Amino acid sequence: MQKNDMVSNKNLKILAEDVLRLSRLLTRDREDLPADYLRDERLRKAYLAYFLPANLSKIHKPLQELLLHPGGSLLVKEKLRILDIGAGPGTAMLGILDFFSRREQRPLLEFLAIDQVAHNLKDAEELFRTFRQTKGLEASLKTVQSEIENLSRAPGHFDIIVLSNVLNELFAHDEKKNEKRTGFLTDILCRYLAVDGSCIIIEPALRETSRDLLEVRDALIGNGFHVYSPCLQRGKCPALENPRDWCYVEVPWNPTPLVRELDMLTGLRKDSLKFSYFVLRKDTYSFSDIHGAKDYRVVSEPLVTKGKVEFYICGNGGRKLITRLDRDASALNSDYEKLRRGFVATFERLIDEGKRYKVEKDTAVSLSLI
Repeated sequence: MQKNDMVSNKNLKILAEDVLRLSRLLTRDREDLPADYLRDERLRKAYLAYFLPANLSKIHKPLQELLLHPGGSLLVKEKLRILDIGAGPGTAMLGILDFFSRREQRPLLEFLAIDQVAHNLKDAEELFRTFRQTKGLEASLKTVQSEIENLSRAPGHFDIIVLSNVLNELFAHDEKKNEKRTGFLTDILCRYLAVDGSCIIIEPALRETSRDLLEVRDALIGNGFHVYSPCLQRGKCPALENPRDWCYVEVPWNPTPLVRELDMLTGLRKDSLKFSYFVLRKDTYSFSDIHGAKDYRVVSEPLVTKGKVEFYICGNGGRKLITRLDRDASALNSDYEKLRRGFVATFERLIDEGKRYKVEKDTAVSLSLI
């Protein structure tokens, strides 16, 4: 969305103030965030102008990882039924439309969007019509206004169920919030997810919300569901062992001109997408089916100190620190320098020192996925 489409210059300062207010509510002032905050017209405009363009791209990563499965048919169908729970103004829906618009094979997309705010659904319908016409996609949309916690109007089964930035807002002030979130999701998956379907959950990249998500993840595994991605190991999340740890990815993103200008006015920066996510399935398909025991996902920024570069990586061996001393840099391990949070890499002849891994001169490092 370009600047002229959203706001005139004279209102830009007001919009920037609202963007900053919403940003604070979504981060440091989360205790003050109303459950229906997008009923506030100014906050809704701030979301559409600043947050929606970036947020709609977040769903691309889990969708791409589903397409990479060697089974080859997880998303390759003539028709995909998609349930968007807590759809807001259609952020995830637009991201799915954008994703498939870039592919040669385009399934018929049938969306059911559910949200408690009528204005959100009106925005979603308008944005859907515009995007569908612009991209020339075969797609339909039905909207239902409903309280999410009491969802009961989603007939049939769905190939994709999406909850984007929704889970953290459910039961937010309840002492048993994660237990109730687990129960809610278990009910949704049992009732509405197709046998071969995928549930994509996207959450903010904050320590609290990420750790809450990981707790729900582990509880859902205990309830018989399976995590497809981003994990390369099927057990409980090792990040929960240390209260300081959490898990998120960072994906490069090119801001729109309006977002760039709002960044300048607010002091915010949205030149990459940071978020936590996981994909749930009823079957045992996993992103780890693509990779071997020597593959790990990078789950930290590079930790650079004098004479070495370290990362935290996660895989079948758990979550461990990996180190390469500068003096051990070689042609075989040169890809180590390209590692970034969220990447998957293969390590041959990696040295396991117990509490950490070590990359030596003869350790081969290769990127499996960027």
